[in-house]
Amino acid sequence: MTGKILAAVIVVAALATGIAIYYLQVYAFYDEVEPQGEGDVMLTSVLTGMPEPIAHSDFRAIDSDSSPIRYRACFTAREGLPLLTEAYRLHDDPKPRVAPSWFDCFDADRIGEDLEAGRAVAFTGQENVHYGIDRIVAIYPDGRGYAWHEINRCGEEVFDGKPAPEGCPTPPAE
Repeated sequence: MTGKILAAVIVVAALATGIAIYYLQVYAFYDEVEPQGEGDVMLTSVLTGMPEPIAHSDFRAIDSDSSPIRYRACFTAREGLPLLTEAYRLHDDPKPRVAPSWFDCFDADRIGEDLEAGRAVAFTGQENVHYGIDRIVAIYPDGRGYAWHEINRCGEEVFDGKPAPEGCPTPPAE
């Protein structure tokens, strides 16, 4: 009898732990980002190398203080893709990150497939939006746009405990 009770306690504890971990990963640490206006969507200019705001609407975003790569955003760009591709820096290796299922406007798998197939174009939004983290923006010809954060080459080295590669900004003090 004691063995059955002990087994039941272990199963219940494991189930409760699993539910808690799922909740913490998918819901607990995300916050919806309040739209700030013009600066919500920025692309890096080919001419100046600086991020510039682009006209957009329907902005929705989530972020988390627990990790700088949890940012995801959806919006509609008002400028045409031909103009954007001439004026702003393209990103050559975008890898959209999966968003929680409740943030249903962002489908990383579809965005990634469309980028690979050329049905969408990726831009560098902002370099080092946090040290070692770049904001990447993908835009479709119909104006649908998506943004997420990726670790850049500087972050890859520094976050692994190595010195910053040549050409990288100085890492922040811990």
